[in-house]
Amino acid sequence: MRKTFLTPGWAIAAILIALFSYFAFTFLAPWQLGKNERLVERNEHIVEAFDNDPVPYSAVAPDGEVAPADEWSRVTMTGRYVPEDEVLLRLRPVDKTPAFQVLTPFRIDNGPTMLVNRGWVPATDGGTTVPPIDPAPTSQVTITGLLRLDEGPHRLAPLLDQGHAMVYSISSAQASEITGADLAPSYLQLSPGESGVLEPIPLPMLETGNHLSYGLQWIAFGIMAPAGLIYFLWAEVRERRRFKQEQEELLVDAPTTASTPAPRGRYGHTKRNPWASAYDREQER
Repeated sequence: MRKTFLTPGWAIAAILIALFSYFAFTFLAPWQLGKNERLVERNEHIVEAFDNDPVPYSAVAPDGEVAPADEWSRVTMTGRYVPEDEVLLRLRPVDKTPAFQVLTPFRIDNGPTMLVNRGWVPATDGGTTVPPIDPAPTSQVTITGLLRLDEGPHRLAPLLDQGHAMVYSISSAQASEITGADLAPSYLQLSPGESGVLEPIPLPMLETGNHLSYGLQWIAFGIMAPAGLIYFLWAEVRERRRFKQEQEELLVDAPTTASTPAPRGRYGHTKRNPWASAYDREQER
């Protein structure tokens, strides 16, 4: 049996199945289950935010830095927009429409300066040209929105295009890099109807998709793959035992009487069939 299964074919199959199961348990399943957990947590935060009245930003993020547990909190802040340091988020469609999202700093009274996502404008000329954008008010205003975590720097650097500073992610660090503004490491997603809002960014759908079922499927695949190998090994062993048993039964049932002698030639030699194979002639001898 060792000679049978210690062959390149069986060894390669065992290695590949072991690697597949390893990645299924350590990467693929946790990846999908982690996505589901994050979406469930996000949905809970959004529901909680709209079940309660908005609170002053200082009650959640006094220094402008939002903790992950406080993301999606609804807050109010009073201050002034800083339109001269406005940046655009490019290559981020909204509802499958090519768009530019408008990020305008907001200087909070007696507080930090925070980016405010005022909404989006549809791109023109095939999704490459910035259309006219309504400016943010310059007077003191009080606005309400959802606190959001900074997306972090994008691998592509900020750039100046069509007279606008542009970034590829909502990154306070990269917005500060291109504008020189001192920005808090979070941002506010402006709510509909607020001062300075454009087309508001829609809220995500409160659903988790199929990530949970995908995660469970990867766990099942990780179990089924080695189970399948074990089944084929067992089937191979069973087949070989059955074949061996049949051979033993044939030997037991074989007649013990001498078989009919083969016809001989003129000089007493066994007459052979000239068309017989070498194997058949060997058997005759």
